[in-house]
Amino acid sequence: MIYVIGIGPGSLEMMTAQAKQVITEVDTIVGYKTYIGLIKPLISQQVIIENGMRGETARCQEALKRSRAGEKVAVISSGDSGVYGMAGLIYELSDGKDEIEVIPGVTASIACAATLGAPLMHDFCHISLSDLLTPYDTIMKRIKHAAAGDFVICLYNPKSKGRPHHIENAIAIIREEQGSDLWVGLVKNAGRDHQSHHIFKIDAIDYSLIDMTSLVIIGNQSTQIIHEKMVTPRGYQL
Repeated sequence: MIYVIGIGPGSLEMMTAQAKQVITEVDTIVGYKTYIGLIKPLISQQVIIENGMRGETARCQEALKRSRAGEKVAVISSGDSGVYGMAGLIYELSDGKDEIEVIPGVTASIACAATLGAPLMHDFCHISLSDLLTPYDTIMKRIKHAAAGDFVICLYNPKSKGRPHHIENAIAIIREEQGSDLWVGLVKNAGRDHQSHHIFKIDAIDYSLIDMTSLVIIGNQSTQIIHEKMVTPRGYQL
């Protein structure tokens, strides 16, 4: 049996009870080394298989191999395993005979939205600015169409040393489509130590605060600040 588990944004308190239970019961845990560190209090006798960035395929292949040998295996992802996580890759690599169960987790946008207030009360989308697996032009096209559709936009992987200006380029596209009267929320280290958050108007974003531990939420035309929180009204009659 192979379980593909979303461990949430970082803290054990934000993991689901189901995820915690399964992690303590499996024979083997497979994951990115940073995520293994986040679940250390749950590790006792389990075999741990970990590696670094870009080792996703190797991790999933090893997990499937061990599962087929009779082990109960947990493959962990941060957030939800079906949102930029390992769930899809496990299914792609499976021979169709593997027993697979996906256990959901709290994805980063949900954790960050709770910190900012209620910015996701209406239609929203997720877009990753990482161009390791998706062409840059495709990412920017998606940004443009999401902005044109007045979606609230959650930007994952907004900035790294290798792509320091993707976030600025994305914001420029959104501003061109939507204008400058937009609120933008930034959360760093959601659910982890040293969590922080900031809310800006789109022309006042401090890009120096943004890194790979951050998630950026750009509001739509209806998003406003209520009691110092970022809120996108659903439209209920008051």
